[in-house]
Amino acid sequence: MEQGVQGVQGSAETRAHAGPQGAARVPAQARAAEPVRERDAGLPAARGEHTHSEPPAPRARVVQRSSVRGQILDALRTSLVAGELKPGEVYSAPVLGERFGVSATPVREAMQQLALEGAVEVVPNRGFRVVERGARELGELAEVRALIEVPVMLRLARTVPVERWAALRPVAEATVRAASSGCLAAYAESDRAFHRAMLCLSGNEQLVQIADDLHRRAQWPLVGGPVRQRRADLLADAAEHTALLDALIARDLDVVRGLVGEHFAGAA
Repeated sequence: MEQGVQGVQGSAETRAHAGPQGAARVPAQARAAEPVRERDAGLPAARGEHTHSEPPAPRARVVQRSSVRGQILDALRTSLVAGELKPGEVYSAPVLGERFGVSATPVREAMQQLALEGAVEVVPNRGFRVVERGARELGELAEVRALIEVPVMLRLARTVPVERWAALRPVAEATVRAASSGCLAAYAESDRAFHRAMLCLSGNEQLVQIADDLHRRAQWPLVGGPVRQRRADLLADAAEHTALLDALIARDLDVVRGLVGEHFAGAA
C-alpha cells in the first residue's frame, strides 16, 4: 500500500508523462492568473539564485489545475516521487520556472510549501536542496504510520458495514492499474487515495490529514533513487490492497490483522 506522487489516479497518470519534447507549458488561462513577475510586483527578485552549474531541472509536466502555484506544486511532488529531483541537489526557482514556462514566483512559492513539508530545505542565495533521507527515516515513518493506522483499521474492520467496504473496490482496482503502468508517481497517488478512502470511514478528518502527510513523506526517494523501482514491487503492493478489501468484506479479522501488519512491515 506504499507508493505516493506526487487525486488522484487520472491526474497523476497525466502528470507522469512529459509534454512534447519534454517541454511542458502551463495553460494560457492559468498563466493569466499567475502573479506578475517580481520586478513588476515590487517583490524582491531572485538575486543570487545561480542558474548555472546545477543539475538539470526535471522534465516539466502538463497539469490542468487553475492555480499556477498548485500546478507547479503537484508537478514538483511528482518529480520528487519519480526521483527526478535528486536528493542532495540544489535547484533554483528561475531555472525550474523556465522549464515550466512560468516566472520564478510560483515555483518559489511551491518550493516553500515543500520546505514546510520537509521535502526540501532553503539554501540562501542559491535555491532549494532536496533533503537526503536514509533507510532509518523510512523505517521510522513506517513505524509511526503503523501506530496510527493499524488500530484504526482493526476497529473499522469490526464496525463498518460490509457494503461500505465493497464500495471501495474501484479504488483498490485503480491501484492495480497504476501498478501495472510501472509509473511510480501514478502509483504513489493511487496508493494514498486507497489509504485515505479507508481511513475516511473513521469520520476523523484530523486523523486522515495526519496519516496522509506521513504517507506522502514515506514516498519521497531515498539517497540513491526512488524507494521502489520495479513494476513487480508495485503489483505486489497493490495486490495487498485487494486482499485486504476481500478480508474486510468477509469479516475475517484474523486475515485483516495479518495483512495490515505485513503491509506496514514491508513499508519499512
